[in-house]
This record gives sequence, structure tokens and C-alpha cells, in this order.
Amino acid sequence: MSGVTKGFLDETVLVSLDRIAPTRAITKDMLRSRKYRTILASVRDVGVIEPLAVFPDKGKRGASQYILLDGHLRMAALREIGEEQVLCLVSTDDESFTYNRRINRLSAVQEHKMIVRAIERGVSQERIAVALDVDVKRVRERQNMLRGIVPEAVELLKDKMVGIQVFGLLRKMKPMAQIEAAEMMISANRYTVTYAKVLLAGMAPEKLVQPEKKTVLKGVSPEDIARMEREMERLQHEYRNVEETLGDTMFTLVVAKGYLNKLLKNDMVADYLDRHHGSLLGELRTVMDAIGADTRDLERE
Repeated sequence: MSGVTKGFLDETVLVSLDRIAPTRAITKDMLRSRKYRTILASVRDVGVIEPLAVFPDKGKRGASQYILLDGHLRMAALREIGEEQVLCLVSTDDESFTYNRRINRLSAVQEHKMIVRAIERGVSQERIAVALDVDVKRVRERQNMLRGIVPEAVELLKDKMVGIQVFGLLRKMKPMAQIEAAEMMISANRYTVTYAKVLLAGMAPEKLVQPEKKTVLKGVSPEDIARMEREMERLQHEYRNVEETLGDTMFTLVVAKGYLNKLLKNDMVADYLDRHHGSLLGELRTVMDAIGADTRDLERE
């Protein structure tokens, strides 16, 4: 899409630790902290879960150097266990404060895949629990979390911060209903257990695995349930319509934002609007910021 800047390159790269320059010092207190010891145990037993974020430095130090934006403790742990290389995400700009804005932390689906991959390599559940500093029960729950969940729903929620209980509720729905519920959560930007319970309660009986065990929310009458079902069908139809036109709409908005940016760089125009239409100028800037945030979200997805 024109006008949308990627935060990171599409592919990770394998980089020698000697070629990565840190941007802050790791103190002895940090190396003695519980957080670092947990990271060290995790890296030693499971490997690096989240790649380091780096930016290529092609300045005076040569074309093969990288600046570390995020992952200083992980790199320290890798050095301590004797590793020489690590997978990295390559940023398209060198402002480290943008890292957290552009990338999400480990989601439930990603954690599940990491645990399954470790078990397939022969790492025991107990060892993983020690490495991640969690109970063995949690490791088992994460390992079995996606049983009964269709791949399409998993793909939709793979980078969302969804609680493990949500997948238990999705499991009560038939495959197509799971996909619909995942799309509804994304549309509303809500991934809580409470919202998932509302979606489950509003599902038509034919969309459930066991209709006779349909969840009933306290204080919700059959009429309310029927109204919720109609509302869900309406929202699902609207979601499909928006999904079909979203690309063209965002393209138009990005072009309009570019034009307004250029217009407001004219000091005479900006000064005139500020003096005579201050509220309008404020609204324009708010809309432009919102468009920028939406395009960043689209790029992440």
C-alpha cells in the first residue's frame, strides 16, 4: 500500500553477536536480577523466543554492523552460554523508542508454538516450566491450547494478546463460528474472556458443538439472547463489507493525508488556519494522526 512504511523487514536474519553493538550497558546488578536469571534459563533450555531487534549501521564502522534496539538481556544471556549467532528482526529506522510501538510481545499462540517446538526437540515439560519460571500445569495448558481450534481462527489470532480461556470458549463453537468469533474480536479490538462469553452466548444453537450446553449469562433473558444473535449477524455482515473496501479506503485516506501534510507545511496556510480556524486545524491534525495509527496497525497485521 502506498504511503505505509514498514517497521521491520519481512525476513529475519542470522547475525553474529560480534557484529551487534548494544545501545546501553548491562550492569552487574542486572546480571544478578531474577529477570535475567529467568531469561538465561529460558535461552539455555528453550532458545531465543523473541528475536533481537537491530538496525543496520552502514556508517564509519563498515557495512556489516548492527545497532541493538531491543534485547540487551537476551544478548547477554546468549554470550554467557557461548552462542555466537542469533536471529534478528531488522528495523527500517534507528529510533529504539519506536520498537514497542511497532511490535507486540509474545502472544498466547506464539507461546504455544514455542512450547510445542521445544517438546518436539525433546525438552520435557518440567524443564520448560523451570526455564519460563511457571507451573508445569501452565505449560500443559499452553501445549494443548489449540486443540479443536481451526487453523483459520488461529491465523487470525496468532499475534493478538488473547487469554488461554478464550480458546476454551472458541472450542465450544463449530469451525465457521470460531472464525466468525475471531473476526468479531478483531473488529471490536477486544480479546477478553468476558467478550468471548458474550459472543458465545449470542451464537445461534446450530453454530455450537453442543447446543444443549449453551452458555447462559446471568441476568440475560431469552429475548436478550435473540437480540444478540441478530446483532451478531448484522455486525458480521458489516465486517465483511468493511473488509472488502478497507484497502481502497485506506489508500484514499493515505493520499489525502499526504496532500494535507504538504499543504500544512506551507507556513502561510498553516498560520492562516491557526489564526482564523484553530479548531478546524486541530481536528485536521487529529484525523491525520488517526490515519497514521491505522496504517501502522494494518502493516503489523
